[in-house]
Amino acid sequence: MGLNVELKKLEELELETQRLAAQLQSSKANNGSADQTDDDLLKLQVENTKLKHRLAILRQSIAEESKAGGSIEVQENSSITEHLHFVFAQAIALAFPEYKDTPVSIAPVNSASAKFGDYQCNNAMKLAKQLKEKGINKSPGDIATEIQRNCPVSPLIEKLEVAGAGFVNVFLSKNYASQALSGLLRNGVKPPPVPKRRVLIDFSSPNIAKQMHVGHLRSTIIGESICRLLEFLQHDVVRINHLGDWGTQFGMLIAHLEDRFPNFLNESPPIGDLQVFYKESKKRFDEDEEFKKRAYSRVVSLQSGEPNSIKAWQLICDVSRKEFQTIYNRLDVSIQERGESFYQSRMLSVVEFLRKKNLLEPDEGREIMWPDESKTGIPLTIVKSDGGFTYDTSDMAAIRHRLEEEKCSWIIYVVDAGQSTHFNTIFKAAERCGILDRAVHRVDHVQFGVVLGEDGKKFKTRSGDTVKLSDLLDEGMKRSLNQLESRGRNDVLTPQELKDAQEAVAYSCIKYADLCHNRISDYIFSFDKMLEDRGNTAVYLLYTYTRICSIARNSGEDFSDLAKVLEGVNIDLSHEKEWKLAKTLLKMHDILIKCSNELFLHFLCEFCYEVCTVFTEFYDSCYCIEKNKAGEIIAVNRSRILLCEATAAVLRQSFFILGLKPVAKI
Repeated sequence: MGLNVELKKLEELELETQRLAAQLQSSKANNGSADQTDDDLLKLQVENTKLKHRLAILRQSIAEESKAGGSIEVQENSSITEHLHFVFAQAIALAFPEYKDTPVSIAPVNSASAKFGDYQCNNAMKLAKQLKEKGINKSPGDIATEIQRNCPVSPLIEKLEVAGAGFVNVFLSKNYASQALSGLLRNGVKPPPVPKRRVLIDFSSPNIAKQMHVGHLRSTIIGESICRLLEFLQHDVVRINHLGDWGTQFGMLIAHLEDRFPNFLNESPPIGDLQVFYKESKKRFDEDEEFKKRAYSRVVSLQSGEPNSIKAWQLICDVSRKEFQTIYNRLDVSIQERGESFYQSRMLSVVEFLRKKNLLEPDEGREIMWPDESKTGIPLTIVKSDGGFTYDTSDMAAIRHRLEEEKCSWIIYVVDAGQSTHFNTIFKAAERCGILDRAVHRVDHVQFGVVLGEDGKKFKTRSGDTVKLSDLLDEGMKRSLNQLESRGRNDVLTPQELKDAQEAVAYSCIKYADLCHNRISDYIFSFDKMLEDRGNTAVYLLYTYTRICSIARNSGEDFSDLAKVLEGVNIDLSHEKEWKLAKTLLKMHDILIKCSNELFLHFLCEFCYEVCTVFTEFYDSCYCIEKNKAGEIIAVNRSRILLCEATAAVLRQSFFILGLKPVAKI
């Protein structure tokens, strides 16, 4: 195993050891000291010391190998930026040992400035300033030259040049690019190596007895794509639907069910429209005092576990589940239900836990918890004045369960921006009571803006009601079919091909229109704009992908076994447009790492659009199939068709992460 591969593995092991050590310390703090806990912690600390020692030896070995003019290993699925960070970190450590911990600054060069290389290291200017503060006058150009001289040999780098005010320009190796793309075609698109974590993603989260509406669209689409991204990067992902399936509203629903369908215990009630059913029960609750009393009594019986109330509650939940699942099936979303009801017993436990730590304070009959010692801001209401629990209690119980029982080290909440104060308070409170350890755990609130109508106001129906998600998807299907028929596709596609294309365009457009924007911003929902076949839209991407896939098909040759084709063909990148396309494709791993670090999907959307536009430049300048005037094929450039196949593979994997569904014919 190469030094770099082993180094990466050891860093993962060190991270895991730190996580386990923090867990044991937390256990010790919560349960009192125990000999076994001390022994286990001691063993882990010894193991961690060994790992750190091994890491130090490895880093020294790499530095010595570099000093001796050795070569640094690079994998076909490496992130270019991360590899260059590693190369220049070694160079800076050798050239300026006292600044060996300086963060490396690597930036891609705009493709219009290709003569200045593909990437730049921009550390020289900052180092010159730091040296000057110590009384050492050294120009950025001289510093850049020193850095260049100490760079270890890398198969990824063709050459290094010092330019301008001290930039080190990096020119990528065409030979490496050709090998990396050949490996991609042989083995498929592989994820870049990253430290693996157990990640829980909380998304979608509709309420029982209410229909999913356009407000749930963003959480569902963004959450699903983040799951797919992190799963592709080989993380252990837990997908959770935190359903609103508990609370006082179920009292009125159960009481109304008993009146409307008195035989519900023996026959499944035919509740056609749960939204109507909810409105009926709410009207009675607001107007009928006797019904209101009975509703409250049903809340008590439900919370105490009375069998008939539990049965009624389950029936109501089942009707909603079926409606939700229909939406999830249409959007190709996979999610595991774990609603508020799941945390009932754990809420009792977390209240007791906080009381033992003396973190709850009385406040007008309530029990509250301040998120930090300063006691500023808004406290959490953990126990209400009537002894009941709140969303705060539920969320504290949930984060404790997820970190301590589920053993997750990363939690992602995909919830609208309006909840940012709430989640910041939950995270601080969890940290204060020892549930959350920022040195080991990562928690993120992936917030997003609202969906607007074309009038710039919150997206509503003409009557002012919230838009149902099912109606939105139906309208998408209708508009998609109209667009395909206007292009005459119904005359050339079979009925099944037309249906597949209709679904691909409709659902892909709705998803992409959401994901291609910075999620924090509000965005205007417009079917007309999202169905355009030019610009950064799903339709343009899907059409381009389908065209790319047709090239090999139309060549008259067999490209079904790419590994076999590669035995006799090397990917040639001598034309500037071939080289530009290859470099664009190789950015994929950088983009995926950026998306996972920052949890923004629009970077991947922009990458897909760039791939398609650069491919179009390539295709317009470089023939893949040459024909005579009679339309007969006289030459096939296999290398370029392999480049087309590599482009299709990169787009296919990117589309899957974004939830877009390409079709063979469109």
